[in-house]
Amino acid sequence: MLNPLVKVMTKLKLGRIRLNRSFASLLVVLLLVLIVIGGIGFLIPPVVSEISQLVKSLPDVASNMQQTLTNLINHSFLKDIDISTYVKKVDSQLGKYSQIFLEGLSSSIGSVIGTITNLTVVAITVPVMLFYMLKDGHKLIPGIQRFVSVKHADEVQGLLTRMSTTLSSYISGQVIECLFVGVFTTIGYFIIGQPLALVLGIVAGMANIIPYVGPYIGIAPALVVSLTMAPGRIIWVIVVVVVVQQVDGNIIYPNIIGKSLKIHPLTIIVLLLAAGHIAGIAGMILCIPFYAVVRTMVQYFWSIYQLSREENK
Repeated sequence: MLNPLVKVMTKLKLGRIRLNRSFASLLVVLLLVLIVIGGIGFLIPPVVSEISQLVKSLPDVASNMQQTLTNLINHSFLKDIDISTYVKKVDSQLGKYSQIFLEGLSSSIGSVIGTITNLTVVAITVPVMLFYMLKDGHKLIPGIQRFVSVKHADEVQGLLTRMSTTLSSYISGQVIECLFVGVFTTIGYFIIGQPLALVLGIVAGMANIIPYVGPYIGIAPALVVSLTMAPGRIIWVIVVVVVVQQVDGNIIYPNIIGKSLKIHPLTIIVLLLAAGHIAGIAGMILCIPFYAVVRTMVQYFWSIYQLSREENK
């Protein structure tokens, strides 16, 4: 995705000096790091504020739910049923689960420290790897061509170029689509006054990386929050999500991802079901680009086979 930007920067001139690929790669990586840090710094304060608001409102939410349950019991067929025993059992179970949760939380400090350490290592190594991939990535194809015959060197170059183009188109399209869904879902939630609008918008954008299934995953937390904190906004939450998903499904996805991949919706659904059963959420995220790359390879080799048959005739 960043290779075109590096190529453009190598063509720029600062006076009589033209940027070489190493310096251009370094500038691109630094720019990307600054954008990520700036985005995180911009999002963290409001997200923390909304989560604090949620924590503060939990007692009121529990009280409202208890009052709603009481009214439901007093004004329905449940009033003839003695449920006090069941309520006591639920309370005791909640107490046990709370104790188990707190014990697990106190014992998981080591894993939290390990996670933070891993994230730190990733944050340091990924920009370094990205720099060298941008700087020397163009040497990969010539390096691979050395191990094949001259006759097939052009075929290898064509295949790797197509695979790179397919992956680049899919990843860049997914980034644009997720940003669109996240931004406009957040704006819609703010317009209707939905609690935790920013957090729920971010969740919706991240969940949208999974085709077809993602929107349902993204709306679930919003419905739960509306049900517990603002029941009157449930319909408006559904309206916002439907409008955003309709725009995304009819305009954004077909024009950005659909044209590059051209995968039938039924094929995507079957892939998602199979990958989700085999590898869970990670499989559902990776199955589409993996299928696209494999299909690109099959199509390329098939076209070469057909050309060879025509030449032999």
